[in-house]
Amino acid sequence: MVTKKEHVIVDREVSCTLRDGIRLYANIYRPQEAGAYPTLLTRLPYNKNLPDFSHRYIDPIRLAMDGYVVIIQDVRGRFASEGEFEPFAQEGKDGYDAVEWAATLPYSNGKVGMFGLSYYAYTQLYAMVERPPALKAIFPAMVGNIFKEAFGKGGVLELASAETWMLDSIASDYLKRKQERNQYNETIKEITNDLNQIEEWHGFTPIKDWPPVMKHTELHEIYSNYMSQVYSKKAIANVSHIDPKQIDIPAYHLAGWYDNFLGQTLTNYQEMSESNDNQKLMIGPWGHGMFYSELGEQSFGVNASGASIDGKNDITSLHNRWFDQWLKNKDFPLDDQDPIKIFVMGTNEWRTEKEWPLKRTQYTPYYFHSDGQANTTMSSGSLTIHPPVKEKCDHYTHDPEIPVRTNGGGILFYNGKGAGPRNQRVTEEREDVLVYTSAPLHEALEVTGWVKVILWVSTDAPDTDFSAKLVDVFPDGRAYNLTDGIVRAKYRHGKEKKASMNGEIIQLEIDLWATSNVFLPGHAIRIDIASSDFPRYDVNPNTGDTTLDTVKVVKAKQTVYHQTEYPSHVLLPVIPK
Repeated sequence: MVTKKEHVIVDREVSCTLRDGIRLYANIYRPQEAGAYPTLLTRLPYNKNLPDFSHRYIDPIRLAMDGYVVIIQDVRGRFASEGEFEPFAQEGKDGYDAVEWAATLPYSNGKVGMFGLSYYAYTQLYAMVERPPALKAIFPAMVGNIFKEAFGKGGVLELASAETWMLDSIASDYLKRKQERNQYNETIKEITNDLNQIEEWHGFTPIKDWPPVMKHTELHEIYSNYMSQVYSKKAIANVSHIDPKQIDIPAYHLAGWYDNFLGQTLTNYQEMSESNDNQKLMIGPWGHGMFYSELGEQSFGVNASGASIDGKNDITSLHNRWFDQWLKNKDFPLDDQDPIKIFVMGTNEWRTEKEWPLKRTQYTPYYFHSDGQANTTMSSGSLTIHPPVKEKCDHYTHDPEIPVRTNGGGILFYNGKGAGPRNQRVTEEREDVLVYTSAPLHEALEVTGWVKVILWVSTDAPDTDFSAKLVDVFPDGRAYNLTDGIVRAKYRHGKEKKASMNGEIIQLEIDLWATSNVFLPGHAIRIDIASSDFPRYDVNPNTGDTTLDTVKVVKAKQTVYHQTEYPSHVLLPVIPK
């Protein structure tokens, strides 16, 4: 039986000296009772003294009362810590040093775990690959894959996420360190005003000259390096010698079906599971950092919340039990012996699984059919398990000046606005959105796993984008997005192998990442096809260039094929009853 500690001491601004002499500062929560305790470390760039960021979904007081030393540290170049901030690129060696420092504190027993969400999950992964001896387990939540670029999908820049992160999360402290007080006071007013108008600012091109940043000279370099992937490429180069399948540290991966890092978090789990069995994965119906029972326009029930997971645990207790396993001699077995726990939407229930993806999956193609007419209604096309034979093509025009607007999904907009499942009806009424819908289902159909669309297309432009969205259509006509993807045609073979269109028919594979949903009786399966999803992604100008450095755009006439030789379809991971 574990006895909770009666009192907690909070030590503020505790210094950690790195190998190059730079000092980082942390707040430490620890039991008042004398002794040596396992230590939990998180490292973040968002200010350890702001509860919304320092604590987030974890309660350090509870962890300390359960016999842990909890350290929340500002990374290099942020807030109290010294040095220059280089996103991602600095976190490997700094993470190693921070872990080993934490292990030598007089109240630490030498065993360290790491936890945190988003950037402070990245700091775990970068520290992990450096293999600090004291690091015994991690708990990365909603994080990308350190071997891939942070804000991109299918070769397309996640525009709103990148601009929001720079202006909202990075700019203020970065400028405070470089400006005089009077100048900084005016700067904060400007940043606040621009954040209040950020939705309008997302439409500015060229992106490299984005006014909310360009008006502050000190931000030019970090913004340019960030948007052009300089930091990301440097960070990837730092770990290029490492085989992710050989990483053997125990890790509990926490994900959300509507998180902007979902696919990469699942990849982390799959790669690390290949080298050891000490991996766990939980996927809830959550957005990025949003662990509520309601998201977007859907409610998933009380026990979908991170405060009442399956009516058994909250997220802090999950961390407690996980680290008890690895930092307290495995005295406390986990509730779920299966390595995976997923929330199945539609039926709104939790379920455990033994592997990801599920071995019993029956990958089933649902083919596109149409009457060949331009899309003017939401009955423009059908979706069936029967391959097309001889059908007319579908056409639409992609005009970059009036792009299809983002409507829900795994997005990371300012203050989390617009994320999650949202009714697609208005979007689907646009003439530049193709809609393919199955007949209403007579029986429930579960779709759990990786989803992809195989699309045969052509365009009259040098380059263009194609996006796809999986939608659950309710009997009353409401249509809620489940997962989606996008691909830039010139990067269809990878970013290092640009390929022009040249007017020919080409095959595209659009990765929609993953979902878990039961399409209930009376519901229908739908796929939406378009060529923009703005401002989530930068709009393709169709010229072969990008709006990162150009304002010139042209319209593109798009053709989608579904014939015997061009069987466009969605491949669904159907789970048999």
